[in-house]
Amino acid sequence: MKRLLLTLAITTLLTACATTTSPTGRKQMVGGVSQAQLDQLGAQAFAETKSKGKLSNDSRQNAYVQCVVNALVAQLPQQYRSVRWETALMQDAEPNAFALPGGKVGVNTGIFTVAKNQDQLAAVIGHEIGHVIARHHEERITRQMGAQTLLSVGGALAGAAYGNDAAAVVNQLGGAGAQAAFLLPGSRTQESEADVVGQRLMAEAGFDPAQAVNLWQNMMAASGGRSPQWLSTHPDPANRIRELQRDVPALQGVYQQAQASGRKPRCN
Repeated sequence: MKRLLLTLAITTLLTACATTTSPTGRKQMVGGVSQAQLDQLGAQAFAETKSKGKLSNDSRQNAYVQCVVNALVAQLPQQYRSVRWETALMQDAEPNAFALPGGKVGVNTGIFTVAKNQDQLAAVIGHEIGHVIARHHEERITRQMGAQTLLSVGGALAGAAYGNDAAAVVNQLGGAGAQAAFLLPGSRTQESEADVVGQRLMAEAGFDPAQAVNLWQNMMAASGGRSPQWLSTHPDPANRIRELQRDVPALQGVYQQAQASGRKPRCN
């Protein structure tokens, strides 16, 4: 029975997963869902977010956000550039934004308290679009599917050996362990990668990549205290700022070339 369960688990994982390379050259496991399913999930999540929140009717701010999104999308690979991107500005004081598969971008009005200009707004939205083009949503779903499969097998093995109570304990503690040691560290990796991808994207679109540093300095000043890095889905802000600063010199040439080519966004 144990051998059968392990064989079934391994077969399920291998069937669902495939290895690919992210935009930064990192190996990642994907394949848990199809692109059509991802797009559908993105559309559903976007519709639900809009229905639960309050859309801003500020025409100037809506045009501002749309201008930045359009400039960034114009520099995406063809498969993403050909998507009809939809943007929603939410009346919400929390400084946040997101992007979803299927070309969905949501921005809270609170973001304007930390993103002081178009370049800093491009850093936020570029980071979020970076998650999409780096296939982070697909990767995360695939990882969660794998974690759930292994936990189910572990619980079944414990139950067969020590009874139903043992199976329940394994599933409960195993879920917490997977969250802390498997899923969350992967998310921090994705956040750092989205910083890299987004900062390059903004430079290619003609936004100053150095402003990504200023943005996160503003974020850090506004956020105050936070939980320890190892329990967070986001990198430590100070580390994040150092990494963004590290990449600015190499991206200045990309930014200057974009400007010379006529990519000079005027969204403010």
